[in-house]
Amino acid sequence: MAIITISRGSYSRGKEVAEAVAARLGYECISRDVLLDASKRFNIPEVKLIRAIHDAPTLLQRMGHDRSAYMAYIRSALTWRVREDNVVYHGLAGHILLQGVSHVLKVRIIADIENRAAAEAAREGISLKKARELLVKDDEERRRWSHSLYGKDPWDSHLYDLILHVKKLRTEDAVEFICQAANLPQFHATEASRQKLEDLALACRIKAAILDVDKDADITCEYGNLIVYSQAGERAVRQLEKRAAALLGEIPAINNLEVHEGKAPAGAGA
Repeated sequence: MAIITISRGSYSRGKEVAEAVAARLGYECISRDVLLDASKRFNIPEVKLIRAIHDAPTLLQRMGHDRSAYMAYIRSALTWRVREDNVVYHGLAGHILLQGVSHVLKVRIIADIENRAAAEAAREGISLKKARELLVKDDEERRRWSHSLYGKDPWDSHLYDLILHVKKLRTEDAVEFICQAANLPQFHATEASRQKLEDLALACRIKAAILDVDKDADITCEYGNLIVYSQAGERAVRQLEKRAAALLGEIPAINNLEVHEGKAPAGAGA
């Protein structure tokens, strides 16, 4: 059927809605699971991946973390996990990490800052003023994070198929709207859209496998035929060619894997 991504700020009932949608549709509901998968698969401490998706850009840079590398690991784990469809993902940046796959329903849930502050104040035992300040700071950090990595504002309505304001809408109302949208024909998986997701997952997997050689390489994939584009110089290209030969023998889904020196075509590449 479909893949549903739910983007939300803190205390916006996004987790509650996501779990209810998954239960209604009989879908798998994932969030932190993706970080655990990435941590295990790439031998990266989970705390580093958590910081990569939550900390402000300046803090990560001071700590010496390569956010783009960590996000490549997370994207690889996510695309591999959702290949079978019927998934609700309510982690950060799902609407960006799964771009280009037509059967992904991208949902944004928003809530009034005062309602969110009241929920945080009650949970943390702090004043409403302090809770509001923390939420405003958190929202701004998420915006900066998204801008820094992807050049996109998570509040941009153009990034989503459906935006729900949970004020007058109850949780069950939001669930009803999302389930209705997910059942529309345009969000049903097709042979072509499944192939697109398979190719994306494979490209992301190869990207994660070559980060130590060239973290800026772009990768295109079509029906299991991959091209790695590198601008890191002749030495890096030779290393990538050796790595490509090894990956060809390790990953049965690869039909062909080539390394080209230069830029990927405009708009292409994982």
